[in-house]
Amino acid sequence: MSEWGDGTRCVRAGLPEAAPGDPFLPGPVFAAPYHLDPFAGQGTSPNGYGRPDNPTRRLLEAAVGELEGGDCRVFATGQAAITGLLLTLLRPGDTVVLPTDGYFPVRAFATDVLEGIGVRVLFAPTVGPYPSFEGVRLVLVETPANPGLDVVDVAALAERAHADGALLAVDNTTATPLGQRPLDLGADLVVASGTKALTGHSDLLLGYLASRSAELIDAVTTWRTTTGAVPGAFDAWLAHRSLATLDLRLARQSANAAAVVELLAGRSDVTGLRWPGRPDDPAYPVASAQMRRIPGVLSFDLGDADRVGRFVEAARLVAAATSFGGLHTTADRRAQWGDDTAPGFVRLSCGAEDTTDLVADIAAALDAAGPA
Repeated sequence: MSEWGDGTRCVRAGLPEAAPGDPFLPGPVFAAPYHLDPFAGQGTSPNGYGRPDNPTRRLLEAAVGELEGGDCRVFATGQAAITGLLLTLLRPGDTVVLPTDGYFPVRAFATDVLEGIGVRVLFAPTVGPYPSFEGVRLVLVETPANPGLDVVDVAALAERAHADGALLAVDNTTATPLGQRPLDLGADLVVASGTKALTGHSDLLLGYLASRSAELIDAVTTWRTTTGAVPGAFDAWLAHRSLATLDLRLARQSANAAAVVELLAGRSDVTGLRWPGRPDDPAYPVASAQMRRIPGVLSFDLGDADRVGRFVEAARLVAAATSFGGLHTTADRRAQWGDDTAPGFVRLSCGAEDTTDLVADIAAALDAAGPA
């Protein structure tokens, strides 16, 4: 598939060999137990029990793995995937480096759980400065960071981590595997929430890990089987179906973000505008070299929480909602969830609406919101 374009890869990813009379994508297989050979047991079939074995889930893993360029295991949620990664790799006495500006529940998990079992937790901003990696077991970065959208040079960070014997894991949620492939840049693992842009219809929860290391994948698989953190068959099928339109959805979302950024950059009542695809953004030099496309997520500040509320209330095409990457444009005031952001900070996720309609609606809503 590597010689094909993104659209073709998304449409074809993970599909079984074509056979007359078969559907393009087989329907979900709902099963807890499967028939076993009365004498040989499970040895004659890949399916023995639904927690470790499901053909619908395996097709989705093949699809995501093709796009990320590694072997993949899917989880019930993005949080299940990232906590599974941390608890699989870290033991009492180990040290992990986590981002100060990444997904807040990961930091909360680190302080509430990891430190409680004797793991030393260090924090660093996505763009640094980083502590010494000597004696560090794992470095985890989220790039572009959520919600601040800083971008780190993955190849340079991987080289530095590996020089000190550390593993590098990259949270690829915001970028998706069409935006960047961290494994190609030297990362040991990719972790992501498939709830967001990967599946993009705001109707399921999903997470995944990917790696080119059989040892790491085996360890993650054992953890998932033991804890049972698997998605159901219908969610796996729905995710695979949704994955086929990823290229189309990202193209519109990114185009919408570029147009909205141009609007916001010209308004004196909007401050702190960030989007890695904007040439004067601090992240642009690294993002333009490292990323294959820029996501449809941007951020800015409207001064205070009340003005954010007035803006969203006045908008017809912007919904107040957490999460991002869906078909519908959403605005999320991140301070309400515990992120270390200003009260008027907004993460805007551009959907797939017509660009002209969306820009006009946001402009009118900002006018209606008045000053902070």
